[in-house]
Amino acid sequence: MESEFDLSLLRTFVAIVETGGLTTAGRVVGRTQPAVSHQAKRLECAVGRPIFGSDKRHLTLTREGEILLGYARNMLKLNDELRARFASPEVEGRVRLGTPDLYAAYLLPGILGSFSRAYPRIEIELRCQRSIFLAAALRNEEIDLAIVTRQPDMKPGHVVRREQLVWVSSSTLRPERGSVPLALLPEGSVYRSRALEALGRAKRRWEITSISDSIAGLQAAVYAGLAITVLPRCAVSPAMRCLGAPEDLPSLAPIDLVMLKRPKSLGAAAEQLAEYVAQRLEAVEPFRSHEDGGAFR
Repeated sequence: MESEFDLSLLRTFVAIVETGGLTTAGRVVGRTQPAVSHQAKRLECAVGRPIFGSDKRHLTLTREGEILLGYARNMLKLNDELRARFASPEVEGRVRLGTPDLYAAYLLPGILGSFSRAYPRIEIELRCQRSIFLAAALRNEEIDLAIVTRQPDMKPGHVVRREQLVWVSSSTLRPERGSVPLALLPEGSVYRSRALEALGRAKRRWEITSISDSIAGLQAAVYAGLAITVLPRCAVSPAMRCLGAPEDLPSLAPIDLVMLKRPKSLGAAAEQLAEYVAQRLEAVEPFRSHEDGGAFR
């Protein structure tokens, strides 16, 4: 085993795990597929033990690979925080950031935590609302930045992440026959419109049995076995069951998360937060509680 690990090898390794393949990992780290494969082999040589399973078409981690993954993520996190801390240590100010509660809960905790450690003099005021309300808040300059679901009539923004929408239910609900019971956000929601349009094209009967302004309300209806709903994959918990073709439910298109800025120019603190989040959100692993555990997705 080598005395020191190359951080670039660890970064490529984490990208392989989080994207599920060598080609997609290459797009994340800016390398070709052969270069990524070469780096993976170099890392295995550095470890001195296999870190990937024998099936190269369906990558899995060995026990040693699982151990390495935890250390690699921690090392890269500390490295990124250190670089950010000394890149612009004197920036200070207050930033008003808006985002739906789902993204705040499942995608942003780690990013905002590391940002606060790197920039302790920047205060973040977080507003959680649905995307359509946050777009209006930006126009009224009530907030500085927003990370929202792209809406059909929304002005162009910087796409920072793409999420696949999936049907989910409790482990006991079986909507294979009859009318589909739905828990949905109110009108104006992209999740809602995508769900109803897809069911219409598939000629499946449906009935809205629960409406909630928050993702927590939709999750409660699902956990209680009252309805199924549509969520981005990052919000699917182990207590939920993903549905699809076996239940005669149509596929759903992915959604784009975009970064929007208020019309007037931003201060240095807001620009720093916008750049920091945009650089990290695409590759971030969804936040999980200690009960959820981890997965090689």
